[in-house]
Amino acid sequence: MSNNVKGFLAATMAAICYGTNPLGALPLYADGINSYSVVMYRYGLAIVIFAVIMLVRRENFRIKLGHAIRLALLGSIFALSSMTLFLSFHYMAAGIASTLLFVYPIMTAMLMTLLFHERITWGASLAILLALSGVALLYHGEGDSKLSTAGFLLVMFSSLLYAVYIVSVNRWSVDIPPLKYTFWVVFFGFIAVYLFSLLAGAPIQMLHTAKDWAFAFQLALLPTVLSLFFMNIAIAKIGSTPSAIMGALEPVTAVIIGVCLFHETITLRLCLGILLILSGVTVIVKQKV
Repeated sequence: MSNNVKGFLAATMAAICYGTNPLGALPLYADGINSYSVVMYRYGLAIVIFAVIMLVRRENFRIKLGHAIRLALLGSIFALSSMTLFLSFHYMAAGIASTLLFVYPIMTAMLMTLLFHERITWGASLAILLALSGVALLYHGEGDSKLSTAGFLLVMFSSLLYAVYIVSVNRWSVDIPPLKYTFWVVFFGFIAVYLFSLLAGAPIQMLHTAKDWAFAFQLALLPTVLSLFFMNIAIAKIGSTPSAIMGALEPVTAVIIGVCLFHETITLRLCLGILLILSGVTVIVKQKV
């Protein structure tokens, strides 16, 4: 199997896993658990999962100081991206929030162009126009109603941070195995979320039922451990922009979960918005792959 095939398979798995965020978050919200606590459990349990795997494989945890600084920055960026996305779930349907998040491939392409002089083609320009048109449809909601401005801004900030994370992983190459690399990103992300909760004055709540622990474990395993692990592999194999492009499956996964499990309404505007965003991604795929 070629590196390209491995990279695209890894990116596909990362996208599907990351799209399951609402599956664990919404039930925990319904039980009264605040966003900061949800993300804390997500990262904390992910650290335990990674640590157990590394101990079984007898991998050491030691990293250099320079690597620790870079990984701490990456962990903080990823944690803030997670935090703003989870906060947005309070303002809009999770499926729509996850769909809006998908502008991050466009942001990734723009960052690569602005910061690293990657040539932007007519196809990329068309993709940006299609994606922004899709976002505009989603923002205006159904009829004359609009989505929450606060929720919209939170998702856009989350998307930008995720794009920065993907570009940084690609550019900050360090000679660390993917498992250890991802463990330390999540570890520093956990610390960052705790500091964010202190600044926000949000108490960390206890989980009391087996059901809540099961949802927290799902958040740790799928959209954190597996998604990050596969994304780091994909970036190493095929680069930042193609890896981000494969995130097309994220909003699709989130919308299916939202409609099937949480009875969220699927409207014509939502379908058209998703179609425009995915059309933009398809244009980039033809240009990049």
